[in-house]
Amino acid sequence: MSSRSLVPSPSLELPIAQMRSVFSADDVERKLAKLRASGNEREFEVLRNTWQRMLERGPERFAVKPSGVPDMAPLYDLLPNFGEVLDDVKRHVALSQDSRDSLEITPILLLGPPGVGKTHFARQIADLLGTSMSLVPMSSMTAGWLLSGSSSQWKGAKPGKVFEALVDGQYANPVIVVDEIDKASADAQYDPLGALYSLLEHDTAQNFVDEFAEVPIDASQVIWITTANDERSIPEPIRNRMNVFEIAPASPEAARKIAAHLYRGIRGEHDWGQRFDPEPADDVLDQLATLAPREMRRALVTAFGNARLDNRYTLESQDLPRTGPARSRIGFLQ
Repeated sequence: MSSRSLVPSPSLELPIAQMRSVFSADDVERKLAKLRASGNEREFEVLRNTWQRMLERGPERFAVKPSGVPDMAPLYDLLPNFGEVLDDVKRHVALSQDSRDSLEITPILLLGPPGVGKTHFARQIADLLGTSMSLVPMSSMTAGWLLSGSSSQWKGAKPGKVFEALVDGQYANPVIVVDEIDKASADAQYDPLGALYSLLEHDTAQNFVDEFAEVPIDASQVIWITTANDERSIPEPIRNRMNVFEIAPASPEAARKIAAHLYRGIRGEHDWGQRFDPEPADDVLDQLATLAPREMRRALVTAFGNARLDNRYTLESQDLPRTGPARSRIGFLQ
């Protein structure tokens, strides 16, 4: 495993990046040579292409961390109900500063009702640390190999999300969000959470083997954030590997701050946004504050569109979608 400093800048503004090998090229070469000798290259063409892609990309990825403890005041302001989690992240960042040690964050389990901003928090942490984020939605999973890959012996087999994040990505320490871990299907042929027993432990994660690629991958630097609504559905050995935080819904004032931040973010992300008012009106914020954070963005995009249809660059409360149990329906009347 190689590790060399790439950006040894002392500035608090710039992250420190090292290069870290996430797999052994020699291991991959041996696998390819064995496949060629077997004469089964055509039968295992997808596997061969995967190994060749690994060699073409090379094993080294960026392992990044802040060069000091960053100013996290804006995050505390934006995510007021995540204060304890932010404190935990700050402690880990402080431990890794002024040293050659990589940033290690104990896996995090966020417990809370739907829509409190758990996934939004994960994106903010990835941005803070300067790395990427991958989302693994366990509620929509239909097989047990989503994390760990499926055997190359099976039709349609492919690598898992951990392999994709590390081998196809740019970073050795991406944030991987296992969303709604409590809703992983118990009917899957294989335990969908089985891979986490080793992935959440630093020592065993160093030699994680994806079932498709069959090559050890160093997943020890991955920053794990899992989310759940009910911890009772999570096996205790997995819960014990994580720091558990209960996230309460944001207060009305905090929800207004989140809505204002999302407004500014959407406005800044688009050229058309520059024509709109820099800040939303109070009545718009009041209405948005009644929504869960995950619904605010959709409501704002709808409102921006409605305002433009009315030839305005100012959002009005009437531009926001109506809330309530009613839903638009398309189809034949019964």
